[in-house]
Amino acid sequence: MAVSSPRSQTSANGKASPILHQRGKELQKYGTLRNIPLGLADKARAQNVETLNQILADTITLRDLYQKHHWQAAGPTFYQLHLLFEKHYNELNEIVDQLAERIQTLGGISLAMAADIAETTTVPRPPRGSEPPPVQISRLLEAHEIVIKETRDGAKQADENGDDGTNDLLVSSVVRTNELQVWFLSEHLVDTDLVHAE
Repeated sequence: MAVSSPRSQTSANGKASPILHQRGKELQKYGTLRNIPLGLADKARAQNVETLNQILADTITLRDLYQKHHWQAAGPTFYQLHLLFEKHYNELNEIVDQLAERIQTLGGISLAMAADIAETTTVPRPPRGSEPPPVQISRLLEAHEIVIKETRDGAKQADENGDDGTNDLLVSSVVRTNELQVWFLSEHLVDTDLVHAE
């Protein structure tokens, strides 16, 4: 009786079958750095990876807050908010990918799973239910402010560490996108007359 190797299992009917339920050692533990020849000190890379993971966790939470409000939008402004929330979600989704890839580029491990994001984020958790549009927008603005503040601090740290790539990403992509989104949201909370001017 031939014994099949772990690389190629054959079922009783002679057809190749997938090798299921595989487990193995982690290639890299979270919180460690691979040796990447970027011309940056390990201490600088480690600091920037830690900061980027915090910004990543909060950006993922902000992105998902937009998705929640996109689904639960209601009232006279439903259509424009539904579309705006989706637009901002998509923009933040691109930033999430850029942040995670920068962490990996620095030799670190990026957070990825929902449970890890929930444990790490500093953005307050909203209720599960639907809230009125002004409350939704206020929550989003508060989350944006958290991300903007920590991103500015992270950009300064990256600059001090000589990490131009991280600094550029944080300033050019994260800060600028968040600031623009804040402006678009804030204008929805200005109390103006729709038909008659005073």
